[in-house]
Amino acid sequence: MIKIKTIDAVLFREMVNAGAVLLEKNRDAVNALNVFPVPDGDTGTNMSMTMMSAVKELNAKECMNAGEAAAVMAKGALRGARGNSGVILSQLYRGFSKSLAGHETITPIAFAEAMTKSAESAYKAVMKPREGTILTVARVIAEEALKQAKTAPEDYDALFKVILSSGEAILAKTQEMLPVLKQAGVVDAGGRGLLIIYAGYAAVLRGEAIDDALIDMSRDVRSEEGGELSPENSSFGYSVSYSLAYQTSDAFEADISGLRRRLQRIGDTVQVQDDMFPMLVQVCTDDPGKALQYGCALGPILDIDVKNLSVTVESLQQQQEMKKYGIVSVSLGDGFRAIFKDLGVDQIVDGGQTMNPSIENLEQAINAIHAENIFILPNNGNVFLAAKQAAELSGKKVSVLPTKNVAMGIAAIIAFEEDLDIQANEERMNEAAERVRTGTITFAVRDSEFEGLHISEGSIIGLNNGHVTVCTDSKETAALELMKQIVTDDDSVITVYYGQDTLEEEAQVLGQMIADSYDHCDVDVQNGGQPLYYYLLSVE
Repeated sequence: MIKIKTIDAVLFREMVNAGAVLLEKNRDAVNALNVFPVPDGDTGTNMSMTMMSAVKELNAKECMNAGEAAAVMAKGALRGARGNSGVILSQLYRGFSKSLAGHETITPIAFAEAMTKSAESAYKAVMKPREGTILTVARVIAEEALKQAKTAPEDYDALFKVILSSGEAILAKTQEMLPVLKQAGVVDAGGRGLLIIYAGYAAVLRGEAIDDALIDMSRDVRSEEGGELSPENSSFGYSVSYSLAYQTSDAFEADISGLRRRLQRIGDTVQVQDDMFPMLVQVCTDDPGKALQYGCALGPILDIDVKNLSVTVESLQQQQEMKKYGIVSVSLGDGFRAIFKDLGVDQIVDGGQTMNPSIENLEQAINAIHAENIFILPNNGNVFLAAKQAAELSGKKVSVLPTKNVAMGIAAIIAFEEDLDIQANEERMNEAAERVRTGTITFAVRDSEFEGLHISEGSIIGLNNGHVTVCTDSKETAALELMKQIVTDDDSVITVYYGQDTLEEEAQVLGQMIADSYDHCDVDVQNGGQPLYYYLLSVE
């Protein structure tokens, strides 16, 4: 039972920390609620990294009152927001903090009113809000919480019972609001993530240990019977990053934790992306050799990048002349990075499926460009909102193009003309990107029934412009079936981008098969190097 009547800055910090820890513990379970059976459900990861950024900011500052603590938390969440779910979460906190500005402590009625402002802020941040998402869950919880708080303005116990119960009730209804959730047999992942955070809050107020806080997610998936510091601000001399060929599992989690601890002892800005293979490792340190040594102790390392941080971004900018245009592109995969570099992109931000860059990552890339006008190519629908927020924070003249994949981004850059004005360029680049139709080949991460297809875990699936339309046991068969759906008589160019798990010889064979079937098109085979997706097929 909750006996507390008001929440001060110290207690608020504990609540936010608990919410972040509980979400991190349940991150994979939230990821598993991804509506598509593809291996890139990262809602839990994005929300968790956003929360970790919030608590890092909050724990680094001694706040005088609860209102200030809420503002600091919101700032941290905004800077570290990743993916659409992370951006929406940061906007929830932004509205929450604005409502509490100047509050010494937070009463139950003030908490409920802040939740209402929180939901309003998040709805405004999304261009086309959809019901059945985290937005709906946040709004309905806020409405029920405000009703309860007006009835009992000093009763936190009753308030959190309503918050959690109304949240579970509306979360269960998200399946009925969005057909895609019902078809996949899951509830909304973002809504579940938000409820986990609130459960962490409640555990602290009740005096419970986070390890004892149980999250019942048994009804989230329907049965089949019947989803920080930056290197530039580091005080250390070198930024070290590399890929670590180490296959993670629960049995070796201690090894990964040990690597993080060792890196934290020799530097800061430590990142160990252990939710992908190979793992991505980054640290700012004065001893790059030791950072590499720690990684080598776990397995082979590759893609080593060591940068000297003594030359700052600002000093480099002072040496540059202001140019007319600059371009930021988001990309994942060595091949795609090389392609974008060859096309003249100024800043390439690592990210895409499974690893969405934060708002801070994108803002740093924008600020590193000394240009009058800057274009951002998100190249992923889940990065678009973060790119928009980064553009606003930068204070520069930035245009965010709605490119949903790297193929659209490449087409947009090719259409770019240095001599045209920004409006004409934006129109040309958007038109070029929209002409591209794409197919992707990956594998199913679970059994499901989707779009009339019976999909088994491990089977090869093909997505036509983001929609699962093919399920088979062969990458080549899936690709050829997708081509039948995508290619028209008016098309002239087909590009086959092969991923890091596909051999070049296999890709060349597939390219020849496609060329034989569509002799009116030029077929090009390129190394994309993307993880998880065997092929990205581009048609225009």
